Amino acid sequence: MNGILIIDKPTEFTSFDVIAVLRRLLGQKKIGHTGTLDPNATGVLPILLGNATKTQDLILNHDKSYIADFKLGKTTNTLDIWGTVTSEMHSCVSKQDVLNVLPEFRGEINQVPPMFSAVQKNGQRLYDLARQGIEVERESRRVTVYSLELMEFDEKAQSGTLEITCSKGTYVRTIIDDIGKKLGCGAVMTALRRTQACGFGLDDCITLEQAKELAANGEIEDCVKSVESMFEQCGYVVVSDAQAKRFSNGGALDIARTYLAKIDVLDGQIFRVKNRQNEFLGLGRIDKENGLLKIHYLYL
Repeated sequence: MNGILIIDKPTEFTSFDVIAVLRRLLGQKKIGHTGTLDPNATGVLPILLGNATKTQDLILNHDKSYIADFKLGKTTNTLDIWGTVTSEMHSCVSKQDVLNVLPEFRGEINQVPPMFSAVQKNGQRLYDLARQGIEVERESRRVTVYSLELMEFDEKAQSGTLEITCSKGTYVRTIIDDIGKKLGCGAVMTALRRTQACGFGLDDCITLEQAKELAANGEIEDCVKSVESMFEQCGYVVVSDAQAKRFSNGGALDIARTYLAKIDVLDGQIFRVKNRQNEFLGLGRIDKENGLLKIHYLYL
């Protein structure tokens, strides 16, 4: 089976737990995923099947969206509610106080990865060091928060919900921890649900229970999306039979002999390449200097 299956990951499952379940269900060894979700998080987890696993390093849309719950007045070593409490204090923050600090966390920001994360330092995962009680200095990284909105805030409970869209590598619990620091009371993430990843949303998902039922009925393949669907943000070009054969054999195409000659293309721009039967052949990359559409990815 080749393509993408979008799973709504349940709590208490790692991303690799989901892969293990699907591997047994589908009887398929070649399975991967496009972005780890913590065990206590839920939501959109695109699973790559068969030759779709070859596209893992080619994904163009790495942006993700989340709904995250938080509570003020508490901090933990993991920056979420499931860690060991490191401080607690009475908090009396207003909704307006929260709204006032949010602009500082929008746009391009510097973020220090949490110790309990999969980031590597000198060949070791930070969470492995953290579990040994070791804390090391981490370099801040530039990430982009495209949107950050307060969906609700209960002043009595000092808890609320954020809606966030951000770039790859952004830690939502770090944003919440930094907001807590800015407010002077501390904060922890209490729930996280990913609502969008790689261009797919919750409406595209099936649950693991649904996957089991569909697999038992021989219907799960109906839920598998095409490899091409991962690249729908790219334009496409339909080529002749001869060009399709050349491209599929690894040969670059003369842009002047395709529809791309009629539009303004950019050097390095990626296009889907399709034959006259509307079948996806792969991705081509514009080499403007040489007037060629070169192989970027072959779908074989």
